[in-house]
Amino acid sequence: MRLRPGSYIEAAALLFDLDGTLIDSSGIINALWRRWAERHGLDPAPIIAASPGRRISDTVAEFLPAGAVLDDEVNWIGERARTQPEGIVAIPGALDLVQTLPAHRWAVVTAASRPVAEQWLQAAHLPVPKVLITAEDVERGKPDPEGYRLAAQRLRVHPRDTVVFEDSTSGIAAGRAAGSRIVALATTLTPEALQGEDWIADYTPLAFDTDEGDFQIRLRVY
Repeated sequence: MRLRPGSYIEAAALLFDLDGTLIDSSGIINALWRRWAERHGLDPAPIIAASPGRRISDTVAEFLPAGAVLDDEVNWIGERARTQPEGIVAIPGALDLVQTLPAHRWAVVTAASRPVAEQWLQAAHLPVPKVLITAEDVERGKPDPEGYRLAAQRLRVHPRDTVVFEDSTSGIAAGRAAGSRIVALATTLTPEALQGEDWIADYTPLAFDTDEGDFQIRLRVY
Protein backbone atom coordinates (compact mmCIF):
# COMPACT_ATOMS: atom_id res chain seq x y z
CA MET A 1 0.00 0.00 0.00
CA ARG A 2 1.28 3.45 -0.85
CA LEU A 3 2.11 5.31 2.35
CA ARG A 4 -0.64 7.78 3.07
CA PRO A 5 -0.23 11.47 3.90
CA GLY A 6 -0.26 11.99 7.65
CA SER A 7 1.40 8.66 8.45
CA TYR A 8 4.84 8.31 10.01
CA ILE A 9 7.97 6.22 9.56
CA GLU A 10 9.72 5.68 12.89
CA ALA A 11 13.06 3.94 13.36
CA ALA A 12 16.33 3.93 15.25
CA ALA A 13 18.10 4.06 11.87
CA LEU A 14 17.34 4.03 8.15
CA LEU A 15 19.09 1.57 5.85
CA PHE A 16 19.09 2.32 2.12
CA ASP A 17 19.84 0.21 -0.90
CA LEU A 18 21.65 2.23 -3.59
CA ASP A 19 20.71 1.46 -7.21
CA GLY A 20 17.04 2.22 -7.83
CA THR A 21 16.60 3.36 -4.23
CA LEU A 22 18.85 6.39 -3.64
CA ILE A 23 20.05 6.78 -7.23
CA ASP A 24 18.69 6.09 -10.70
CA SER A 25 21.42 4.11 -12.41
CA SER A 26 19.20 1.92 -14.57
CA GLY A 27 20.52 3.31 -17.84
CA ILE A 28 24.17 2.57 -17.18
CA ILE A 29 23.46 -0.79 -15.50
CA ASN A 30 21.32 -2.07 -18.36
CA ALA A 31 23.84 -0.82 -20.92
CA LEU A 32 26.70 -2.59 -19.13
CA TRP A 33 24.83 -5.89 -19.00
CA ARG A 34 23.95 -5.59 -22.68
CA ARG A 35 27.61 -5.02 -23.56
CA TRP A 36 28.66 -7.97 -21.44
CA ALA A 37 26.01 -10.21 -23.04
CA GLU A 38 27.08 -9.14 -26.53
CA ARG A 39 30.70 -9.85 -25.61
CA HIS A 40 29.74 -13.49 -25.06
CA GLY A 41 26.89 -13.87 -27.55
CA LEU A 42 24.26 -14.10 -24.81
CA ASP A 43 20.67 -12.86 -24.66
CA PRO A 44 20.79 -9.77 -22.40
CA ALA A 45 17.12 -9.86 -21.35
CA PRO A 46 17.33 -12.63 -18.70
CA ILE A 47 20.62 -11.22 -17.41
CA ILE A 48 19.15 -7.75 -16.91
CA ALA A 49 16.05 -9.25 -15.30
CA ALA A 50 18.16 -11.25 -12.84
CA SER A 51 20.54 -8.44 -11.84
CA PRO A 52 18.55 -6.03 -9.60
CA GLY A 53 19.72 -6.11 -5.99
CA ARG A 54 22.40 -8.73 -6.62
CA ARG A 55 26.18 -8.48 -6.60
CA ILE A 56 27.83 -8.40 -10.03
CA SER A 57 29.69 -11.60 -9.13
CA ASP A 58 26.44 -13.45 -8.35
CA THR A 59 24.80 -12.45 -11.64
CA VAL A 60 27.93 -13.19 -13.69
CA ALA A 61 28.30 -16.59 -12.01
CA GLU A 62 24.75 -17.51 -13.01
CA PHE A 63 25.33 -16.72 -16.69
CA LEU A 64 29.08 -17.32 -17.00
CA PRO A 65 29.89 -18.92 -20.38
CA ALA A 66 32.05 -22.02 -20.54
CA GLY A 67 35.74 -21.14 -20.55
CA ALA A 68 35.28 -17.65 -19.10
CA VAL A 69 36.97 -16.74 -15.81
CA LEU A 70 34.61 -15.33 -13.17
CA ASP A 71 37.02 -12.80 -11.64
CA ASP A 72 38.05 -11.48 -15.07
CA GLU A 73 34.44 -10.93 -16.12
CA VAL A 74 33.49 -9.27 -12.82
CA ASN A 75 36.48 -6.95 -13.13
CA TRP A 76 35.56 -6.13 -16.75
CA ILE A 77 32.09 -4.97 -15.71
CA GLY A 78 33.21 -3.32 -12.48
CA GLU A 79 35.88 -1.20 -14.13
CA ARG A 80 33.41 0.16 -16.68
CA ALA A 81 30.84 0.82 -13.99
CA ARG A 82 33.38 2.77 -11.94
CA THR A 83 34.80 4.88 -14.77
CA GLN A 84 31.62 5.60 -16.75
CA PRO A 85 29.06 7.04 -14.30
CA GLU A 86 27.40 9.39 -16.81
CA GLY A 87 23.67 9.83 -16.44
CA ILE A 88 23.41 8.79 -12.79
CA VAL A 89 21.05 11.02 -10.78
CA ALA A 90 19.57 10.97 -7.30
CA ILE A 91 16.03 9.73 -6.79
CA PRO A 92 13.83 12.84 -6.24
CA GLY A 93 13.95 13.98 -2.63
CA ALA A 94 16.85 11.68 -1.68
CA LEU A 95 19.40 14.45 -1.17
CA ASP A 96 17.09 16.59 0.95
CA LEU A 97 16.25 13.59 3.11
CA VAL A 98 19.73 12.21 3.82
CA GLN A 99 21.11 15.70 4.46
CA THR A 100 18.67 16.08 7.36
CA LEU A 101 19.44 12.69 8.95
CA PRO A 102 21.98 12.36 11.76
CA ALA A 103 25.12 10.80 10.31
CA HIS A 104 25.03 7.92 12.80
CA ARG A 105 21.42 7.05 11.98
CA TRP A 106 21.60 5.97 8.34
CA ALA A 107 23.59 3.63 6.12
CA VAL A 108 23.76 2.32 2.58
CA VAL A 109 23.76 -1.41 1.88
CA THR A 110 24.54 -2.14 -1.76
CA ALA A 111 25.49 -5.04 -4.00
CA ALA A 112 28.00 -2.75 -5.76
CA SER A 113 31.70 -2.73 -4.98
CA ARG A 114 33.00 0.05 -2.76
CA PRO A 115 34.77 1.98 -5.59
CA VAL A 116 31.61 1.86 -7.72
CA ALA A 117 29.30 2.80 -4.84
CA GLU A 118 31.42 5.78 -3.83
CA GLN A 119 31.79 6.95 -7.44
CA TRP A 120 28.07 6.67 -8.14
CA LEU A 121 27.07 8.46 -4.93
CA GLN A 122 29.38 11.30 -5.87
CA ALA A 123 28.06 11.33 -9.45
CA ALA A 124 24.54 11.75 -8.05
CA HIS A 125 25.79 14.50 -5.66
CA LEU A 126 24.86 12.44 -2.61
CA PRO A 127 27.06 12.17 0.49
CA VAL A 128 28.96 8.96 1.16
CA PRO A 129 27.58 7.71 4.51
CA LYS A 130 29.76 6.83 7.45
CA VAL A 131 28.42 3.27 7.23
CA LEU A 132 28.61 1.91 3.69
CA ILE A 133 28.19 -1.85 3.28
CA THR A 134 29.34 -3.07 -0.15
CA ALA A 135 29.93 -6.35 -1.96
CA GLU A 136 33.36 -6.74 -0.34
CA ASP A 137 31.93 -6.61 3.18
CA VAL A 138 29.72 -9.69 3.01
CA GLU A 139 30.15 -13.35 2.22
CA ARG A 140 26.59 -13.67 0.93
CA GLY A 141 24.77 -11.07 -1.14
CA LYS A 142 21.07 -10.24 -1.15
CA PRO A 143 18.57 -11.89 -0.63
CA ASP A 144 20.72 -12.98 2.32
CA PRO A 145 20.23 -10.53 5.25
CA GLU A 146 23.95 -10.35 6.11
CA GLY A 147 24.45 -6.86 4.70
CA TYR A 148 21.53 -5.30 6.54
CA ARG A 149 22.42 -7.00 9.80
CA LEU A 150 26.00 -5.75 9.48
CA ALA A 151 24.83 -2.18 8.81
CA ALA A 152 22.60 -2.25 11.89
CA GLN A 153 25.48 -3.62 13.97
CA ARG A 154 27.82 -0.84 12.84
CA LEU A 155 25.16 1.75 13.66
CA ARG A 156 24.73 0.08 17.06
CA VAL A 157 21.03 -0.57 16.65
CA HIS A 158 18.98 -3.76 16.40
CA PRO A 159 17.77 -4.65 12.89
CA ARG A 160 14.17 -4.83 14.12
CA ASP A 161 14.41 -1.10 14.99
CA THR A 162 15.46 -0.13 11.46
CA VAL A 163 13.59 0.67 8.27
CA VAL A 164 15.00 -0.69 5.03
CA PHE A 165 14.33 1.21 1.79
CA GLU A 166 14.56 -1.13 -1.20
CA ASP A 167 13.48 -1.45 -4.83
CA SER A 168 14.07 -5.11 -5.75
CA THR A 169 12.61 -8.46 -4.74
CA SER A 170 16.00 -9.72 -3.55
CA GLY A 171 16.61 -6.59 -1.50
CA ILE A 172 13.14 -6.65 0.05
CA ALA A 173 13.69 -10.30 0.98
CA ALA A 174 17.06 -9.43 2.56
CA GLY A 175 15.60 -6.63 4.65
CA ARG A 176 12.69 -8.72 5.78
CA ALA A 177 14.97 -11.64 6.71
CA ALA A 178 17.04 -9.20 8.79
CA GLY A 179 13.90 -8.37 10.77
CA SER A 180 13.56 -4.79 9.49
CA ARG A 181 10.48 -2.91 8.40
CA ILE A 182 10.38 -2.49 4.62
CA VAL A 183 9.47 0.61 2.62
CA ALA A 184 9.73 -0.10 -1.09
CA LEU A 185 10.50 2.35 -3.88
CA ALA A 186 8.30 1.92 -6.95
CA THR A 187 11.22 2.32 -9.34
CA THR A 188 12.45 -1.11 -10.42
CA LEU A 189 9.17 -2.74 -9.40
CA THR A 190 5.74 -1.39 -10.34
CA PRO A 191 3.09 -0.51 -7.76
CA GLU A 192 1.17 -3.57 -8.92
CA ALA A 193 4.18 -5.77 -8.11
CA LEU A 194 4.38 -4.22 -4.65
CA GLN A 195 0.98 -5.43 -3.48
CA GLY A 196 1.21 -6.02 0.26
CA GLU A 197 4.25 -3.74 0.69
CA ASP A 198 4.43 -0.22 2.05
CA TRP A 199 5.78 1.84 -0.83
CA ILE A 200 6.53 5.33 -2.07
CA ALA A 201 7.29 6.64 -5.56
CA ASP A 202 10.20 8.78 -4.32
CA TYR A 203 11.27 10.70 -1.21
CA THR A 204 9.55 14.01 -1.91
CA PRO A 205 6.60 13.23 0.43
CA LEU A 206 8.93 12.54 3.38
CA ALA A 207 10.23 15.10 5.87
CA PHE A 208 12.36 14.68 8.98
CA ASP A 209 10.05 15.39 11.90
CA THR A 210 12.04 14.82 15.09
CA ASP A 211 15.06 13.05 16.53
CA GLU A 212 13.65 12.73 20.04
CA GLY A 213 12.03 9.82 21.83
CA ASP A 214 12.55 6.09 21.62
CA PHE A 215 13.07 5.93 17.87
CA GLN A 216 15.42 8.89 17.20
CA ILE A 217 14.09 9.20 13.63
CA ARG A 218 10.54 10.14 12.75
CA LEU A 219 9.60 10.88 9.16
CA ARG A 220 6.25 12.43 8.35
CA VAL A 221 4.55 11.52 5.07
CA TYR A 222 3.02 14.59 3.38
